Amino acid sequence: MLNLDNFYKARYVLSRVIRRTDLVQAPRLNPDADIFLKPENLQLTGSFKVRGACYKISQLTDEEKARGVIACSAGNHAQGVALGASYNHIRSLICLPEGAPISKVEATRRYGADICLVPGVYDDAYQKALQLRDEEGYTFVHPFDDENVIAGQGTIGLELLDQLPDVEVVIVPIGGGGLASGVAYAIKQLNPKVQVFGVQAAGAPSMYQSMVDHQILHLPSVNTIADGIAVKEPGELTYDTCMKYLDGIVTVSEDEICAAILTLIEQHKMVAEGAGAVSVAAAMFDKIPIVGKKTICIVSGGNIDVTILSRVINRGLAKSGRTCTFVVELEDKPGQLLGVSSAIADLGGNVISVHHERNDDSARVTACQLRIKAETRNQEHIEEIRKALTEKGFKVS
Repeated sequence: MLNLDNFYKARYVLSRVIRRTDLVQAPRLNPDADIFLKPENLQLTGSFKVRGACYKISQLTDEEKARGVIACSAGNHAQGVALGASYNHIRSLICLPEGAPISKVEATRRYGADICLVPGVYDDAYQKALQLRDEEGYTFVHPFDDENVIAGQGTIGLELLDQLPDVEVVIVPIGGGGLASGVAYAIKQLNPKVQVFGVQAAGAPSMYQSMVDHQILHLPSVNTIADGIAVKEPGELTYDTCMKYLDGIVTVSEDEICAAILTLIEQHKMVAEGAGAVSVAAAMFDKIPIVGKKTICIVSGGNIDVTILSRVINRGLAKSGRTCTFVVELEDKPGQLLGVSSAIADLGGNVISVHHERNDDSARVTACQLRIKAETRNQEHIEEIRKALTEKGFKVS
């Protein structure tokens, strides 16, 4: 069972290993609330996971340490275990899904761990780690469903109450539920009036569906940019704890996650991975009742794969109304393209790409199609441009 004394012990042990990340005020994320960020993306290894992993390893017996440790991870827990093992001078083997970002794989290797890439997703890596544990005698370090791991993650909850004693709402990302369990348990034990909400990606809603159905469910598949929380099945301990202590759980879409990542980069010069940005997405898009409340969003990690960052930014720009592609049906005659581009320019839009083609499949023989992408200010600006094009007689689809 979870015990608050163990959380305080974890805080003492971890004080020699981790950073105590400061709160950052973020007034523009949602003007209706007083929002602060807890930037665990600035933590050692770039994620909160180092807390639970290091504390768990510190509590192993000498015999368990001598056998070495094994873990499974999409990347962040891997780095935490690798660092914790190196800190305690023991060997570590990490099973990662073969689709894990190369940056996370190499970072784990740099912290001193041996790597085993497993076909599939996190849950497949989990089964492989259990197999190797039984065959080779390693000590298994679970990424979330473990009392000491949860206590380590829960030190964030203790810090939040110290840093902002009058906090009213805390928003936590959820994958397997270790972070949400630790934070919710710590906060509810010390101040039950504080509301704690969990957030999952809509493409990996294992805890969300389990809590809705009041039983642990195993999803057949998960698909999300938030690879750090792409978990098919929550843990038993984390499920029970979340059911008891969370005030609610919501999901956010891929576009909302991308918009949150972009906003953190632009407004706070802060790089978050998909899993780390879901809490911000929930606050930005009013998924949680935070109007007029002091709210903390835990940005749980920043280890985003830079090879997909440009795609994430483009999706974020589109979701927030910063870019828009207008598809316009034109008469195939001189001056049509000028009319469209002028309508956009007159309203302050900036054309960044144009694709013009004759459409042989159109019912109108003389018709052609224009795809024109423009930089815009917001959704209202897009509607102004759309209205202006329509008033000029252009058919916008």
